[in-house]
Amino acid sequence: MTKKTLNNKLYLAETSNVTGYRTLIERAYEELREDIVNGKLAPGTKLLIEHLKDRYQVGAGTLREALTRLLSDALVITEGQRGFKVAPIAIEELIDITHLRVTIETQALRDSIRQGDAQWRKDLQQSYEILSQFEQPLLPAYAKDWEKANAKFHVALLAACTSPWTLRVLHQLTQNGERYRRYAIGLQTERDVHSEHELIFNAAMEGNEARASLALEAHIRATPELLIKSVQNGINVFHQKQN
Repeated sequence: MTKKTLNNKLYLAETSNVTGYRTLIERAYEELREDIVNGKLAPGTKLLIEHLKDRYQVGAGTLREALTRLLSDALVITEGQRGFKVAPIAIEELIDITHLRVTIETQALRDSIRQGDAQWRKDLQQSYEILSQFEQPLLPAYAKDWEKANAKFHVALLAACTSPWTLRVLHQLTQNGERYRRYAIGLQTERDVHSEHELIFNAAMEGNEARASLALEAHIRATPELLIKSVQNGINVFHQKQN
């Protein structure tokens, strides 16, 4: 049996059950995304289908579907006819992402505070309490759980924002900033992330949109400032992590 025939058989087996096939794509997507975000698949790594099939235990068709989704997330890029590779990572990109987030997210927070009702405050309180469990202290071993709780907290902050397009754009920016936050977690620093979140939370609950937006801006800028300082000190912050 040729390799092409075997690949075709795997593809037909996977796609014979549409629901199961979509589940496989979702699993491959989530596992690939996690390995890119946490640095196990380093920036610039070539993503060869034949190698990835064994690593993720799925067929070539499933992998291509998952990689296409990651392409739309800007976590993967293509090289013409040469296939896929992990998107590069650079301080300049982080600065650009940060500038956009500060500009858009602080305005979205102001809008959310103005429009927020009792249910909004209740949901925000709950998300803050869950996030706090992973931040005292914040340890690299719990980075994935913290990232999920952190994302839910920021979503809850902006949940009353009246602009769906603003929230869509921020979701994309936050996803791309996640890689940088993961690298920053492992650095030795005096930064108190929990205190930053506490300032934002308290100001939002009090309805003080000016203080909340200033606290949010400082919070968003803290990660790039930490990474830039580390690079200037000669630390290779974007090294590949071990599996």
